[in-house]
Amino acid sequence: MYRKFGKRVFDLFFSTILLIVFIPLWIVIPILIKINSPGGIVFKQRRVGIDSTYFTIYKFRTMKEGTPDIPTDELTKEEQEKFNTTVGKFLRRFSLDEIPQLINIFRGDMSFVGPRPALYNQPLLIKLRKEKGIDKIRPGVTGLAQISGRDSLTIPEKVEYDYQYLKTLSFANDIKIILGTIKAVLTGKGAN
Repeated sequence: MYRKFGKRVFDLFFSTILLIVFIPLWIVIPILIKINSPGGIVFKQRRVGIDSTYFTIYKFRTMKEGTPDIPTDELTKEEQEKFNTTVGKFLRRFSLDEIPQLINIFRGDMSFVGPRPALYNQPLLIKLRKEKGIDKIRPGVTGLAQISGRDSLTIPEKVEYDYQYLKTLSFANDIKIILGTIKAVLTGKGAN
């Protein structure tokens, strides 16, 4: 019941509340981004969603214009330093760049909890998830892999955590992952 209906009701209810609660951040963060570096405020990227279909993910921009469109774990520390903006480092450290994904959740592209959506240019991740049926659930803002290592995990490790989540998907597990995410955000564990 939760998997089919409850999860979507939870996502709709809380994304609506948080969109309202975060109104001050929707005002302050764009101003800081604009002051810090030229370019857009919202970063849009093609990602793989439910049933391996594509959607556009939204984030606050944390990197300079012209940064290569590749996963951050494929950038060296030096490249990340070169491309990150000062405000962007802060936003990423506390996952504030993810706030626009509330729109993705409200629209049904994503869920609060699920496997992080693969980039269109991550064929191995897409393939492995499809093989294990992970692509049958909505991707999430956070997930079991995020609280278990985040960007420091290899692709097979991420897929294993995603598969474990798929097999144990429940309201109780989603709450545990959300609480684990709050802890990971506060400690900065595994973030790039």
